[in-house]
Amino acid sequence: MSDISRGCLRNMNNYIKIARPDHWVKNAFIIPGVAIAMLLTDNGLSGGLLIRFILGFFATCFIASANYVINEWLDAEFDRFHPTKKYRPVVSENMKFSLVMLEYAVCIIVGVSLSLCINRYFLYMELWLLVMGVLYNVKPIRTKDLPYVDVLSESINNMIRLLLGWFIVTTRLIPPSSVLIGYWLGGAFLMATKRFAEYRMIGDPSQAGLYRKSFRYYTEQSLLISAFFYAMCSTFCIGIFMLKYRIEYLVAVPFIIGLFCFYLYIAYKPDSAAQKPEKLYREKPLIIYLAFLVVLLVVLTFVDIPALSIWSDPWMFET
Repeated sequence: MSDISRGCLRNMNNYIKIARPDHWVKNAFIIPGVAIAMLLTDNGLSGGLLIRFILGFFATCFIASANYVINEWLDAEFDRFHPTKKYRPVVSENMKFSLVMLEYAVCIIVGVSLSLCINRYFLYMELWLLVMGVLYNVKPIRTKDLPYVDVLSESINNMIRLLLGWFIVTTRLIPPSSVLIGYWLGGAFLMATKRFAEYRMIGDPSQAGLYRKSFRYYTEQSLLISAFFYAMCSTFCIGIFMLKYRIEYLVAVPFIIGLFCFYLYIAYKPDSAAQKPEKLYREKPLIIYLAFLVVLLVVLTFVDIPALSIWSDPWMFET
């Protein structure tokens, strides 16, 4: 292979990298939306649903990649202060703005086209996801520079993904507000924990502030306290959903709380995978624990436990 061919291949790989296809695994967060919609509606598993899910998953991947592309380009001036992100292609290679914008447009076109194959509500959610990417990355708003707003604005994408999963199944209803808010704040916990792990890894508040403006206002303590707050609020909202719609899920509550604790434990590790959620598959104990929790929730979906009605029936012991 000639030097010119190798150079072209390297350039092509750089443009693929900034779309972060390795982050597409995060779009598995639409699956709970599908599961909850099937639980609360009369829609069952079918071939049509499977096709819509596949199309919806890849639509979300391309819209997310559009957000990643502008994120990488607009963050380049700050990423050079990060110990590892300074090696990203936009920072270390001579990439062209015109090609980056073309890639951004292509990702949007593919994502929107696939969304049109599902339904208009699904399309609205994808457009919302796209708008959140602009608000998060583009001046003058650029919410990622604002403490606490950065976490809440990015984690709202979690709630959008749940809605995307829901609208793959049905357009007649919307999910309960308790599960929407719980899912959003659960995402806020993950994001605050990511910030906490990143801040600890950099180890120098002044250097951290050069990399991310919001870090100028954070401390390890404030990030940890905010993560705890988001976890408490998320668990509370999810508990409301469980009491109202499927009380058997209360059996899983201690294990859900344990999952928050497990994730926080991981954040304390050197060069923690919490900084890069797409690498969490390397945390084998966490994956095993998560698989157990999923199996438990599936079992509790189909197994009734009448004794749990004590939590919802105030007159149970009336004589």
